[in-house]
Amino acid sequence: MTDTTDIKTISAPWNKDIDLQEKEYEGGFRVIRLRIKEGRRITDLELDSLTAARLGDFLKAWADDNPPPPDAEESVS
Repeated sequence: MTDTTDIKTISAPWNKDIDLQEKEYEGGFRVIRLRIKEGRRITDLELDSLTAARLGDFLKAWADDNPPPPDAEESVS
């Protein structure tokens, strides 16, 4: 049996939603799931904590180097 907990939904460009979920498998192994929804299409990416940390570091560095335009809206629910 697995448990899944919804964390946050982020609206992304081109009518995509990114659902962040924590999923715990039997034995206590936890992953963060990024579920990207585009219309009826769904792509799941499950990351362990080490991979999530490395990806997070890269995304943060990229975002710092590529700030959004002044009129951009933040879309987080």
